Amino acid sequence: MAIDRRSVLSELLRQMPQLRSHLYFKSSLTALSHAMEDRVLAGTDRPLLIASFQQEKFYRQEAHRYRRLGEISDQVYVLAAPDTEFSDRISEYELVPFESEDGLASEWHLIAIGAQSSACLICREKVVPPSDIPVLPEIDASRRFEGIWTFDRQVTITAAHILLDRIQNYRPELAAKIAQAKQEYLVAVPTIPHDHSASADAFVQRLVTYLQARQYKLLKAYRSIEEKEERERLVNSITGAIRRSLNSADILHVAGQEIGKATGVSRCIIYQYRKDERTTKIAHEYLANAAISSLLGKAWQLADNPIFKAVVEKHESTSLAEINPSKAWQRTLAKLGITDWLIVPVLHQDRLLGAIELHQFTPDPLPWSDDTITLVDAIATQIGSTLIQAESYTNLEYLNQQLEALDRTRANLVAITGHELRTPLSTIQVCLESLATEPDMSPELRQVMLNTALGDAERMRKLVQDFLTLSQLESGRIQWHPEPLSLEE
Repeated sequence: MAIDRRSVLSELLRQMPQLRSHLYFKSSLTALSHAMEDRVLAGTDRPLLIASFQQEKFYRQEAHRYRRLGEISDQVYVLAAPDTEFSDRISEYELVPFESEDGLASEWHLIAIGAQSSACLICREKVVPPSDIPVLPEIDASRRFEGIWTFDRQVTITAAHILLDRIQNYRPELAAKIAQAKQEYLVAVPTIPHDHSASADAFVQRLVTYLQARQYKLLKAYRSIEEKEERERLVNSITGAIRRSLNSADILHVAGQEIGKATGVSRCIIYQYRKDERTTKIAHEYLANAAISSLLGKAWQLADNPIFKAVVEKHESTSLAEINPSKAWQRTLAKLGITDWLIVPVLHQDRLLGAIELHQFTPDPLPWSDDTITLVDAIATQIGSTLIQAESYTNLEYLNQQLEALDRTRANLVAITGHELRTPLSTIQVCLESLATEPDMSPELRQVMLNTALGDAERMRKLVQDFLTLSQLESGRIQWHPEPLSLEE
């Protein structure tokens, strides 16, 4: 048996090109299906009922309802991709397992045709880009389908023909029963009271509209929570980088990459700023793709940038739309290829430490959203605090190095001082001991001993005086008295 990979919805639209498919959420389809089944259960018809589930596990949730429907009519067919127990076993109704590669595996169908009513739901699951799917758990009700839901009998009969042929392909032994269903339900078109169909259609339309609107609100809430989680993740990522390193270069690199990815801009650059600086060298940059020109290692003009001037004056985030650029600046923008520009200041206690620039190169960029500006402002605040911490840490390291050098100098000075004081003191001691122990010393040698002792004593006095002067210099208590000095002296 060949697997039919065709879509029932596509085949229906091919046969009836006047139809237009609509978007439905799973929650809406569940409500519609239950409404159609309850209508059959509440009626007196013995209808043809065809239900197609994507997987057996979805069928098992509704099996109890179909046991009741099977008691009403002998023309009930249920299709599903088998998992554990689903097979063409004997039941109150016909079970039709299909291959997982069949086009039915991505679709959801329900057809009900009776003597006085008809309805059909033919939908195919819509593939949604990953960026449109909330990352929160339990979002099965937000799965999206596209297809047809109608009370139109001709549309319902056409859809039933397609599905009955697909059933006969899988269960050829049901050929006689399927032929009977086609002859009884799909040939003659009985007259349906207009008011009954119209009122039912209007009621269910209102139900679907309500469910669809509610699901859109839920998706909007999911996205809002997701965006908040993304902001927290981004701030936590930068905080983690800060904890790993107090190196400002590492912090700015991580921040630039994360901001660029989170905001989806074409280019993001971050740099530090010193007062009255006219240019800065770009060392941290994020590019959305390789086609965008890089600014790494290049000098970036600040003094002539009207957006940056506004940031310096106001200490607030400023975009291109908030300034009135001159013609010269418009030419500069055209040369740079930037179509929109946002600069967010990096501040700490009203001190401008740097800036985060976001550039767009798209022809018609959307205005900067409040969420984007709030996010980048929050990160800029974190970066500002971190840069101050990094600066304080660098200064502390420098002071520690100075203290270490001073300790080494003091140690050397003590050693040198000890040597310089010990040498003349030893000489004085030797001279005095000689004078005291040798009374018969000649007057000439005695005078030599005295002169030597006096000379070394003077040397020690000057050395001690130099240390006293050095101490006064270090403490700042010295009083200066400038006076002329002979160059020869």
